[in-house]
Amino acid sequence: MPNWHEIGQELGISGSTFDIVRRKYLKKLSEYTTRNTIIYYSGWLQKSGINGIEINDSDKNGFMTAIDKLDRNVGLDIILHTPGGDIAATESIVDYLHNMFGNNIRAIIPQLAMSAGTMIACATKEIMMGKQSSLGPIDPQYFGMSAHGILEEFNRAYSEIQEASNLSLANPNDPKLASDVQAKLAVWQPIIAKYNPTLIGECEKAIDWSQSMVREWLSNNMFSNVKDREKIIDNILNELEDHSISKSHGRHLSKTKCKEIGLNVVDLEMDAYLQDLVLSVHHASIHTLTGTNAFKIIENQNGIASIQLVPNR
Repeated sequence: MPNWHEIGQELGISGSTFDIVRRKYLKKLSEYTTRNTIIYYSGWLQKSGINGIEINDSDKNGFMTAIDKLDRNVGLDIILHTPGGDIAATESIVDYLHNMFGNNIRAIIPQLAMSAGTMIACATKEIMMGKQSSLGPIDPQYFGMSAHGILEEFNRAYSEIQEASNLSLANPNDPKLASDVQAKLAVWQPIIAKYNPTLIGECEKAIDWSQSMVREWLSNNMFSNVKDREKIIDNILNELEDHSISKSHGRHLSKTKCKEIGLNVVDLEMDAYLQDLVLSVHHASIHTLTGTNAFKIIENQNGIASIQLVPNR
């Protein structure tokens, strides 16, 4: 199968449209696996800041279009390349996919499926990854800020002020301790003052929501037949959602790391021809997102697609 450069040459030399080349390799992949295949690609690396580039409710219409008339008895491979997005939309999309294909869904990650994209991958029976593939933490974001990070900061402020106050109360004649209380209040008060009144509660709800969803999906599909699944799932969620462990929402978790935390990961390298087909679809899709106005593609092996374009300015 051709690599990135060779596909670029094919686009230029043959005069083929981006759609023709992309659909050719998507069809070849589906014929090889004998499974339905849908690409879910976002161009956030090429066209950042576009409204709708992340996972959102309108994407469900794209999936409905791509899934209509497919033989649902042969399962689904969903090829994911996304930065993530809205939790509610992710839940709705996953529920729809499960209603259409049950548990017979595989996720294929040629490069990146971050945040809510990782959540979708966790809703499948297995995740196919190569040495170049990455998933990401699933800690929910609240207006661009980590919900875990907000809670950590709030709890740190409370702890530091409470500790200083307790010391001062226990030693009322020590002016240095009283001064320390005032100093900590001066540091933390303007920071906490920026929080909306309901922010802490909303962050707690977002964390609980995302965690309970992924726990249910892992339990009902990927680990449905595993005896000690709760222990495995606890470890996975701890690694994927605990901000103190992942450090950054944008952290890339390699295939090796995903295996280590307990996810059911299949090596793309085990089948060289399958890997070539997957990477050809990936390269053709990235060429489309780079060389056209398209910023999101949801498309099946029959060329039925929902393609969102950047509006002409």
